[in-house]
Amino acid sequence: MKADAQAVVRTRSLPGLLLALVVAALAVLSVGAPPATATTAAAPTATSVSAIGQALRNNPVYVDPAAAAQLSAKDADALADRIRKADRPLFVAVLPADFPKQDLFTKLRTATGITGLYAVRLGDAFDARADSAVLPGAAVRNLVTTVKGEDTRAQLTDFTAAALTNMGGSAPSTWRSADDGGGVSSTALITVGVVLVAGGAGAYTLVRRNRRRHAEEQRAALEKLRVVVDEDITAFGEELDRLDFHPAEKGADDAMRADYERALDAYEQAKSLMASATRPEDVRAVTQALEDGRFSLAQLAARREGRPLPERRVPCFFDPRHGPSATDATWTPPGGAAREVPVCAADATRLADGRDPVMREVDTDQGRRPYWDAGPAYGPWAGGYFGGGILPGLLFGTLLGSMMSTPAYAADYGSGYGDFGTGGYEGGDLSGADFSAGDFGDFGGGGDFGGGGDFGGGGF
Repeated sequence: MKADAQAVVRTRSLPGLLLALVVAALAVLSVGAPPATATTAAAPTATSVSAIGQALRNNPVYVDPAAAAQLSAKDADALADRIRKADRPLFVAVLPADFPKQDLFTKLRTATGITGLYAVRLGDAFDARADSAVLPGAAVRNLVTTVKGEDTRAQLTDFTAAALTNMGGSAPSTWRSADDGGGVSSTALITVGVVLVAGGAGAYTLVRRNRRRHAEEQRAALEKLRVVVDEDITAFGEELDRLDFHPAEKGADDAMRADYERALDAYEQAKSLMASATRPEDVRAVTQALEDGRFSLAQLAARREGRPLPERRVPCFFDPRHGPSATDATWTPPGGAAREVPVCAADATRLADGRDPVMREVDTDQGRRPYWDAGPAYGPWAGGYFGGGILPGLLFGTLLGSMMSTPAYAADYGSGYGDFGTGGYEGGDLSGADFSAGDFGDFGGGGDFGGGGDFGGGGF
């Protein structure tokens, strides 16, 4: 298969290219059809946690027979197919309301033995837990909160779409090996070859045209971002000037000078990175540098004033130029669900008083709009400021959040979110290497379960 692909690249003539495409396609098809998606009907009738764990090793979605009315077999298959194609270790279980809930997540994770993200619909309640190597706890809680109150199908669909875009890890190999669909007939192989040859010329022309159009769209998106990022860089430079810090001033120590040097380095780095940016996703490194610089300034200010050093927090959600956030506050976007967002002290006061926060607006064809309602190009900009797990829950239900959950966005702009890493987890096989009881345990604070939810403090 690898040699066939290389042959396609080396072939310069159009007829040779078409022939190589046919050879490559026949090689792929000869391996066999992709595994069929398991249906809910194939799930074991036993409802023990060990039985559910075994079922999830072979299929990402399990619907208990006693909860079959909550999610149809067709919807369960569609959800499982989406998870398989994304190649992410997301496990979904739909269980009846009377299913034993005590330590359910811990038991389920132990029974399955796979590092991943586990989502459970228990009657009318919903919650999720994940190994921190796959998705940070803060991101899981935000995602659960944003789908609270939806019906089963909408809730699981929305949660899955957002989770797959942001989580790390790989699907277990058992999903790929289960339910082998067998081989492909020679008639099918011949038919595919004929179709490829007949349509190859048109496809080749279409690919070239699409590449040119894609490059033009990328350039236009980068120019939109350049305006916003230049404003950010200028604002940070003005903060440095207002600081009026001199390394030799009275009372200055090595720690203060180090903070100031880091802030200056971040400023120069941001300018350099933006000058060399060629794609929208390159902007993420720029805003990451600015975020680092602003935190260094916050540390320097605290040292000069004799205050305790600030906690490392992400910037104010409403406008990263406000600096590091001071607390979390509940905010509901127009037409969206309530969620906790990191805010600066001034915006926290405004929200507490029932006033609107000071939002970062950008130019759009419809006039000035908040950045989360301005289009997909702003994803990398936001990802540099809020990466690391918090962004999915913040943007869920907004225009930008919806766009960032689509495969087209991931192809054009990158995820825009933080790289959660895998903590050494390679994915694919059954392993409990990254399992931490702190990641799972009882429910609470994430959604309907625990913390005053349907099941009280014990939770799952």
